[in-house]
Amino acid sequence: MLNKGSNIEKGRVISRRLFILAAAKLVLFAGITSRLYNLQISDREKYEILSDKNRLREWKTPPQRGIIKDYFNNVLADNDRIFQVHLVLDEVKDFDQAIFKIKNIIDLSNYEIRKIYKKKEKLKPWDTLVVADNLNWNQFSKLNLYLHEIEGAKPVLSTSRFYPYANDLVHIVGYVGDASIKDIEKKAEIKENFVPGLKVGKSGIESSQEKLLIGKYGIKRYEVNSSGKRISQVDYVKEIQGKEIKTTIDLEIQKYAQQLLKGEAGSICTMDIYTGEVIAMASSPTYDPNKFVHGINQKDWDEINNDPLKPLINKSIAGLYSPGSTFKPLVALAALEYGIINSEKTIKCKGHKHPMELYGVKYHCWKKQGHGYMKLRNAIKQSCDTYFYETARLLGVDKLSIIAKRYGLGSKVLEDVYHDEKQGLVPNTKWKRNVLETSWYLGETIINGIGQGYIQTTPLQLCLMTAQLANGGYKIKPHILHDDSIIYEEIRTKIQSDIENSNLYLNQNKSLVQEKDMLQEQEIKPFQRMYQNPNNIKFVLEAMFASTNELYGTSFKSRYEDPKYQFAGKTGTSQVRRITEAERKLDLKQSQIEYKKRDHALYVAFAPYKDPRYSISVHVEHGGSGSKTAAPLAKKMIKKIIDRHELREQARKGKINLA
Repeated sequence: MLNKGSNIEKGRVISRRLFILAAAKLVLFAGITSRLYNLQISDREKYEILSDKNRLREWKTPPQRGIIKDYFNNVLADNDRIFQVHLVLDEVKDFDQAIFKIKNIIDLSNYEIRKIYKKKEKLKPWDTLVVADNLNWNQFSKLNLYLHEIEGAKPVLSTSRFYPYANDLVHIVGYVGDASIKDIEKKAEIKENFVPGLKVGKSGIESSQEKLLIGKYGIKRYEVNSSGKRISQVDYVKEIQGKEIKTTIDLEIQKYAQQLLKGEAGSICTMDIYTGEVIAMASSPTYDPNKFVHGINQKDWDEINNDPLKPLINKSIAGLYSPGSTFKPLVALAALEYGIINSEKTIKCKGHKHPMELYGVKYHCWKKQGHGYMKLRNAIKQSCDTYFYETARLLGVDKLSIIAKRYGLGSKVLEDVYHDEKQGLVPNTKWKRNVLETSWYLGETIINGIGQGYIQTTPLQLCLMTAQLANGGYKIKPHILHDDSIIYEEIRTKIQSDIENSNLYLNQNKSLVQEKDMLQEQEIKPFQRMYQNPNNIKFVLEAMFASTNELYGTSFKSRYEDPKYQFAGKTGTSQVRRITEAERKLDLKQSQIEYKKRDHALYVAFAPYKDPRYSISVHVEHGGSGSKTAAPLAKKMIKKIIDRHELREQARKGKINLA
């Protein structure tokens, strides 16, 4: 019985174990089935993506920047094909060894190797390092031959910026360089399109118009093997090129202006007095922007940065200078507008020996013997300092400040394009009290009347001032980016009609001077008049014509007899330091004075006189006399501008095929 019972018990144990084992098998089978279901059906899409990520790799390709052109469609900033070598850091097991191999293949210098290691320190472990971004064909082909020996190395055919006119346009167009962390953080369009080796605008139009110029990156997808080696390209989303930007610049005039300034530090600006189109904006000295595209070397950087003439500064918009006697036409206009003087007011100029004296301070006229008895027209024509000392004294700095600001001084002109533009300064009593915390003195008003003292302007502001005088006293909006909505005929018709209406009021003895609000500080919109009496504008313009075209005029030697080229202008000589009595007695020539102590030479003009269309400003740092240095340059520029006027008109009207 015992054996039989024992056998039964053993059978039960075995049955239970078999049941448990079968149940375990069933559970295991169910788990496997469930897992297979998840892998093959529920999570199929997820694992397909993961599989593709292992099988497929994608590389972003940098976008091509938009082209920048001049008014005649000449290319000012182009794209050129270049060869690069990139290193994908997370694919490199031994970075030092990879760099050593690349160094021997493409012959990198020790300086370049140090730069590569500095770049790597700023990158994340999964980033791509641009080892070299401007290889020649021999280097590139040799690299491809040994590519299989270098982990993570990629040969890249890319594009890079090229400036065909280099030095002549650098202060207008600007230049590009590698995108910095600051660039990426500051501009969303750079962050969105960032790829290794991306070049972004660093100055000028290249920087301010980055959003339009940058374009959209492309994507190349490749099938790779288990080692990460490319097998085939499976997809290519082509990059989108940035938008084309057309400027108002005339390349030929710009190049000519730069040629005239060669060897000098200074600026030449010219613009259309009705549309506000900037035709040329030269600044000297210059530098080659192509050197910055792939990273400028230390030697070239030191040469540019240490140049005492400061080539990095765009002197047309960021150079601040006293306007000197180019300010006198505006002083005359302000005095006439406010009724402080009339054109017949007579003042005697006694010259050096008998200067104007106020509170023990002497105010000399530039002419040693003096000008004698002067009326306003002759005072402008011969640039008599004594006359304008007295005029400014009677006018006062606050009234003069209103008119000066109205005609474009003390305000940025192209701030939407050039972020380095300086505002300048038109002083008044309120400014001095708030900024310098002291009272304004009468002596400061007197020297302000000849464009000296606290007043600071840029050459482009003087060009704008002259343009708004020449068009009859109407506000314009200067621009350097082409704008099809601004139509010359419409502007000219509107201004001429307004001038005729103003003259009609005067002829009917309805004096415009009664409009007191025109003499108050106020906002004036583009193409609105800024004067009270059009006769005051006419008087100033006629006096500027006399200054250039009549005997004893300060720029008489720079005149043209041919009416086609006749222009009206005003010279300026701006002191950079106070002249002592001892120095005044020595009466040294500018050539005998140390360069940095010489006066600046200035000139403003508009042309042609009978039917004005263009204004111009010339500034030569430490050039001495405006009549001897700046006016002759303006004369040459004006001829060039007028000779190309018809061609520009045909292009504007679409009558010629542009480049």
